[in-house]
Amino acid sequence: MKSHNLNLLRTLQVLLEECHVSRTAERLHITQSAVSRQLTQLREVFNDTLLIREGNRLLLTPRAEALKLKLDSLLAECNSLFEPVTFQPEQWQGKVVLSSSDYVAQYILPEVVEHLREHAPLVSVAYQLWSPKQFEQLADLDIQFVSTMLSAIPDGLCGEPIGADYPVCVMRSDHPLATADTLQLNDFLYYDHASVTGGGDKDSFVDLRLAEQGLSRRVKLSVPFFTSALNTICRSDMLLVIPEHIAVNMKQLFPITYFPLPISVPEHKYWLLWHPKYNNEPSHQWMRTLLLTTMRSSMYSMPMINNHEADELF
Repeated sequence: MKSHNLNLLRTLQVLLEECHVSRTAERLHITQSAVSRQLTQLREVFNDTLLIREGNRLLLTPRAEALKLKLDSLLAECNSLFEPVTFQPEQWQGKVVLSSSDYVAQYILPEVVEHLREHAPLVSVAYQLWSPKQFEQLADLDIQFVSTMLSAIPDGLCGEPIGADYPVCVMRSDHPLATADTLQLNDFLYYDHASVTGGGDKDSFVDLRLAEQGLSRRVKLSVPFFTSALNTICRSDMLLVIPEHIAVNMKQLFPITYFPLPISVPEHKYWLLWHPKYNNEPSHQWMRTLLLTTMRSSMYSMPMINNHEADELF
């Protein structure tokens, strides 16, 4: 049947049920002559008469009887290919792979997992630390969602905005600079720095801005994890440049304070990204709604303290 239209099988199915050409034509909304032509084709395909006329009725041949037993289930299965996909979270079985920074893994992912346990308990979740170098390979990676910081959605990918804020300088709450009214540039450069490298580029703009003035800072610690960097600055005089919403949230867990940077800063934009191959998948659509809702709620609503400096930059 490779070279034949599947509509022939539908005609055959009705013919074998009705054993009548005109009634078959009525059910299929085609002419009797069209049914007769298709019956001729079917006889050639199966090399069998299929229907034998006896008086005013048509009788099924043994081959036709055997085909009738198979056609109902075969065509029902074919028709099911075109039925709309229904998605029920509680019956969803599979694995969701999310890639982002360790901040998302530690402070946002647990809430997502809690929601899944209640509404989609059969789903498993896997987390991977994200690297911007993976964008070109995303189509081939087993990653359904990427949460990262970028100026815009990369070409060839789909995404939704999570939120935006500006970078700030974080230090321990009893740091020598903690009681200052503002953070001065010379103080910013006097102390050593820690840098978070995992999940996306968060502070390379600092070195670019300083280099434009012929200045530089001393980065003494580079780690891919926020918690490691925060624990380090709480035990030292090091400074740390991170997004403001993370500083606000981490202030509830670590003895830290933060200041606007003494240099012009870019706006940080956060996205949930995915490859277009997942765009119309119902389970993916449900999961991305959950992730976006949870991640957006983690962004605080207070005015960004560095807005005026970003405006000056752009």
